[in-house]
Amino acid sequence: MKIDAFLTEQFFTEYEFSSPYLLAASDCETMSIGDLLAMSGSSLAQLGEIQLGYTESQGNPQLRKQISEMYLEASPDDIVVLTSPVEGIYLAMQTLLEKEDEVVALRPAYDALTNVAQHLCHQVLPWNLVPSTESWTLNFEELDSLVNEKTKLIIVNFPHNPTGYLPSPEEFERLVAFARDRGIWLFCDEIYRGLEWGHTIPSAADLYEKSIVLCGLSKTYGLPGLRAGWVVIRDETIRTELINWKHYTTICPASPTEFLASQAIRVRAALAERSKSIIEANLELCETFFEKHHQLFTWRRPQAGSVAFVEMNQNQLVDSSAEAFCHNLARDKGIVLLPGTCLGYEDRFVRMGLGRSGFQAALNALDQCLDQGYTGA
Repeated sequence: MKIDAFLTEQFFTEYEFSSPYLLAASDCETMSIGDLLAMSGSSLAQLGEIQLGYTESQGNPQLRKQISEMYLEASPDDIVVLTSPVEGIYLAMQTLLEKEDEVVALRPAYDALTNVAQHLCHQVLPWNLVPSTESWTLNFEELDSLVNEKTKLIIVNFPHNPTGYLPSPEEFERLVAFARDRGIWLFCDEIYRGLEWGHTIPSAADLYEKSIVLCGLSKTYGLPGLRAGWVVIRDETIRTELINWKHYTTICPASPTEFLASQAIRVRAALAERSKSIIEANLELCETFFEKHHQLFTWRRPQAGSVAFVEMNQNQLVDSSAEAFCHNLARDKGIVLLPGTCLGYEDRFVRMGLGRSGFQAALNALDQCLDQGYTGA
């Protein structure tokens, strides 16, 4: 049984490592192992002492304790350490979903959040974020119309990739209450948690006993090469079933990754502040850029996270296609923006990544192309 193409990763496979100007990355600026260890007060010598044997399937108990302290209601037993954050999506969907189930998933979305569910069950219905003049909003009336007795799961991601949307605490509590009243599971991808510069919201793990929360060190903390992640599951039965699925996939985390993850969590506040300072500087560059190019772009400033979803004026694009523009821009100019079509959305949006220190040089390159009249031809 085939699964839908993973369009985001296919696009990055084609352009990410061969293009000089990456404007679409969702992660934040990274660092070396040596720099991370120095920051945490550890050393390469300690890393060198790590034994390369099997580890506990659920994860190192001390690491799980560290992670649980990031939540109000989670215990170390509620944590399952992953071999990669995306593994948590696969394991959760395999654990929860049967063929006859239906799922409601917030859209636009990272491919894995919808494609794995679509592969496993009867139907995945999109719950669309709604663009207003300057921001994005949730439509709870639409959500209510999508849910029925077959709905097993609602999938959301906050702070949201790719729009940078963050619901108010009242809106998030309304969503949790909606799921609880109907006995629906809530899968909440919180991989960008910690990148808020206005209001914050609680973790779903602290609000709802039938939630599965995904998080990790790739985005907020700038450590995607570490592949460190976890899920928080307070329901013991579901957690046990998920660990059984893990036995069929990766079995256990890598011991060097667990050691380095532990070091990163010790200094997580400093890592997050480092990322936020880069994003905030890049957001100021965006304000100037999009004011200059307002005829081509509609800029909705993100509320949180390290990405923004930018609308393009199709009348100024060759073939009226943002997707064609992105491919041609990468091939012709070495500048990478991610088409919104990769994220299941309309062909007039592109994702821009705000967390890298090379953002200014890449934005300047795009600015020069547009000044020269480039429209994707």
